[in-house]
Amino acid sequence: MHVTHDAAAPAAPEIGFDQFLAVDIRIGTIVEAREFPQARKPAYRLTIDFGAPIGRKTSSAQITEHYTLDDLVGRQVAAVVNFPPRQIGPVMSEVLTLGFPDADGKVVLVGPSVPVPNGGRLF
Repeated sequence: MHVTHDAAAPAAPEIGFDQFLAVDIRIGTIVEAREFPQARKPAYRLTIDFGAPIGRKTSSAQITEHYTLDDLVGRQVAAVVNFPPRQIGPVMSEVLTLGFPDADGKVVLVGPSVPVPNGGRLF
């Protein structure tokens, strides 16, 4: 699952805490990273292990500018795990891997500064 990257996006409207809690953001470890040549924009196909009870999920991620396939395996990343799956070419992207845009709008992944257990929920 991927979205448009806009470093100059305006602030979103104010939301209530219950709306924040509705977005399930978890930490997982990338266990497989593969080329994804069928994607319209350069992307990788990731398999991320979120531990029990979520398990392993697939994500399409436009992160080819800053990361090689070898950089990704073993890296912990944050992802939204409760969006509906989205078909991206031949791949069903099950989670939205999170990142911030750099100065050129290229994705920099979000992850913890020290290792944490897979499946931990952002609060």
